[in-house]
Amino acid sequence: MSSSKESFSLDHDANEGYEKVDLYNGENVKKLASHYSGILELIGEDVHREGLTKTPERVAKSIQFLTHGYQLDPVEILNSAKFKEDYREMVIVKDIEIYSLCEHHMIPFIGKAHVAYIPNGYITGLSKIARVVDAFSRRLQVQERLTTQIKDCIQDTLKPLGVAVVIEAQHLCMMMRGVQKQNSVTTTSDFTGAFRKDETRQEFIHLIGTQLH
Repeated sequence: MSSSKESFSLDHDANEGYEKVDLYNGENVKKLASHYSGILELIGEDVHREGLTKTPERVAKSIQFLTHGYQLDPVEILNSAKFKEDYREMVIVKDIEIYSLCEHHMIPFIGKAHVAYIPNGYITGLSKIARVVDAFSRRLQVQERLTTQIKDCIQDTLKPLGVAVVIEAQHLCMMMRGVQKQNSVTTTSDFTGAFRKDETRQEFIHLIGTQLH
């Protein structure tokens, strides 16, 4: 993130005995809070009542955190821990938590991503795979595009022999409104290179479905 666009806030609550550090753009907080005040009034709330006096500011900070992926460069994340290594077997990072906002209703969808790649001279730090998932998911998204963006970023940056991405998620826009189907799960997948071969792809699917611990 660029420090020129952000300000640090140290919130200290002596009564609760904790300190919390929030990173946000102070100017945008004021603008967003003004809009959220208007939204509260439009839905029939009293923005001056005790429980809501600080809500517009809280939501303004919250939405910046929920969409902070726009400030992250996934390519830079991978390159920050890119190492030469003569390893050409499957590397899998599975069960990566996803918290994103559906771009159609700005309602959350949550789930897990399973990501694999077969190195071709270079590997990256395992945590960087999870950070790439986070960088793309912390934006307004659709699950299909999120799946492809993760795959393309790893493929284009590391140039591996293949990349596989599977995402399983529950969409609150289907659960809280609309069709209101509480147990539906959406699965998306995308593959490149060696993972387009049935044998390799099946090995990946088997491994992400196996509990080894």
